[in-house]
Amino acid sequence: MDADNLTGLIGYLKQDQWKSCFEEVLGEHLGPALEAADISFEDLGDILGQGAAMSLWGCAFEDFLGQDWDNENFVEVYLKRRGWKEGPRKSAYMRGLKEAVMSLYEVSQIVPGQSMMVRDLLRGGDPVLVHERSATQSLKPWERIAARLVPEDGKMVLAGSLLAYSPQACEDLAENLRDVLKRKRGQAEFPKIKTEVLRDLAPVFTLTWLFRTMENMVSASEPAALFNSDGEDLLFHDVCFPLSKGSTQKSIAEVLNTISCLQHAGRMIWNWTRQAGDHIPEANSKAEDSKAQFLSTTLDDGGLVLGSLELKGRQLRLQVNSETRAEQGTALLRNALGSLIGSPLTQIMTAEQAREEQRTSGRGDVLEDEIPLEEEAEVLAAVLKQHYRRVLDEVVPGLGHVTPRQAVKTAAGKKKVAAWLKQIEATTAGLGREGAGASFSFDWMWEELGIKGLRK
Repeated sequence: MDADNLTGLIGYLKQDQWKSCFEEVLGEHLGPALEAADISFEDLGDILGQGAAMSLWGCAFEDFLGQDWDNENFVEVYLKRRGWKEGPRKSAYMRGLKEAVMSLYEVSQIVPGQSMMVRDLLRGGDPVLVHERSATQSLKPWERIAARLVPEDGKMVLAGSLLAYSPQACEDLAENLRDVLKRKRGQAEFPKIKTEVLRDLAPVFTLTWLFRTMENMVSASEPAALFNSDGEDLLFHDVCFPLSKGSTQKSIAEVLNTISCLQHAGRMIWNWTRQAGDHIPEANSKAEDSKAQFLSTTLDDGGLVLGSLELKGRQLRLQVNSETRAEQGTALLRNALGSLIGSPLTQIMTAEQAREEQRTSGRGDVLEDEIPLEEEAEVLAAVLKQHYRRVLDEVVPGLGHVTPRQAVKTAAGKKKVAAWLKQIEATTAGLGREGAGASFSFDWMWEELGIKGLRK
């Protein structure tokens, strides 16, 4: 049942008796986050979008409906005075909404536009079939939502307000609930909570989601500083040396092949590398920032790639990602090749310029070259199956640095593998155009690992 069916109930909030009571509940749900960001509720629509702002308002409203004020309940007072306008069906829904409790659910078996199964991660129990139209169009398998379940005409439906919880938000919620309940962290991902206790914790869900969402928005608006593996500012240098008169590609290649730090990588192509144990430059102090991102390429033998060399036509081209490496590479080649090469011409590009060039290059032919969606799904499915067939026998850090096949030999390991597979399924559902990756089935992995019973 959507919010239009609660129009009368929402309008009744204008009564002075209830207006201040609801404002108190709204303050519990949003106040700390709004104060921390120094914004008002009216600002939320501009920052998060009107849909998200109204979902937050709705979470507070649904919590308010279940509370008593001076031994009176807002829903019961309204129905006593205006219930004749609503009819028995709407009245029953309002009373069901009053009794509903906010919890965190994991979604599975989605039938878009019709239904889905949801499992309560805080109270436990078997998954419940929920009839839902709009949310099932956008949710992916194993996503988590904070919501209320309400009985309606013999079926379970979602209340009007729900919050989609990211993995990071789920971690925040687990930590916040333990803090509020003064419980120590155990093996379970979330603490187990009884319904009567959970009823009083509704603001924790709203605040956790809002704090995490705003923090992510701030992080996204502040681009991370980019550095190479040595902590040097990322600045791409393309250094082109002309071959001197009388020099040939063959004479240049013969010299390059004698330099120990150059590894042949293809026809007239070399990787400039540094082996483990070689001197490492002192890191840039700015690279210690927690938001810093480092770019590096490592070869199979453990060597770190510092740059690349290519002989093409009458040019020797050196490509590196920092000013220091450009200077060192230039000195290396001058010392080794001497008069075989002339003075270089250098082009410099920032990381942002490189990203923009990558975004704009070759965009004109994209639509003409696109393969049909069905073919893309088939190709993607084949690639994914080959990849995950190999992964089953590879060490996975998140499983305790063992392979999935090894992990399922213990009860605790089986639970970890089930969570790992759910995360993979949720991620893969977004691959490809228009969700081409969603057609790939992971059933064989659950069966092969012997944990199909945990897929619920």
